[in-house]
Amino acid sequence: MLESLVFHDQTKAYLFHAMTEWLALSGGFMLYNHLRKHNGRPSMLANKSGIWVLIFCLLGAGTGNKLVSILQFPELWGLAQTNPQQFWLAVISGQSVVGGLLGGWIGVEIGKKIAGIRSRTGDDFVAPILLGLVIGRTGCFAAGLHDGTYGIHTDLPWGVDFGDGARHPTQLYEWLMALIALILLPKWRQFFTHEQGLTFRVLMFGYLLWRLLIDGLKPAPAGWWFGWSGIQWVCIFGLIIIAATYRKTVE
Repeated sequence: MLESLVFHDQTKAYLFHAMTEWLALSGGFMLYNHLRKHNGRPSMLANKSGIWVLIFCLLGAGTGNKLVSILQFPELWGLAQTNPQQFWLAVISGQSVVGGLLGGWIGVEIGKKIAGIRSRTGDDFVAPILLGLVIGRTGCFAAGLHDGTYGIHTDLPWGVDFGDGARHPTQLYEWLMALIALILLPKWRQFFTHEQGLTFRVLMFGYLLWRLLIDGLKPAPAGWWFGWSGIQWVCIFGLIIIAATYRKTVE
């Protein structure tokens, strides 16, 4: 059943995956603006301060996205000197949700600094991020072996054959996790609304922890310590930074 949803043709897989990426980005952005309007706050594009935040958010997300995707595969690093064309092709085609989220967060903080915004704005991004994950991982699953987000081989009954035997459908694991978190968002965020920005920080910490664990079910590229992937090491670094930089708001 699920196998029928997977594209085995490379061109179709890439096109569908690209479409879901744009849907994830545009859908998340529209939801972000809708929620701000619903809560009586202006759109991000309504003033110069918001535009600065948006610009640096996009720059940070794009940079982090590409940087972490290259860190994931140490074997590509040598191509920068031996085969620059193939290296830059890998950079352009590489994607990393972890890198995009962390880079976007850093970019937002830089944009806020330039614009003189001192309030914490991350909570507005929680629902859009979860929606983006749901849409994006749909494309990852459909792209199958052409995406690189599939899991290792498994004998479990829910394993999905992408074309080379049953594997953990790790894309669907994350799709389900994000969907449940989005549906239950009104329930779980109430435990963190006492502090502005805490819901977003909890989401980021939870997502990095999730990726640290779930990426253990994915084929790990050679070259990193202990058989972990580059993304797992980025998650560990991010978890440490989030925990170390947390400062409770004093009312």
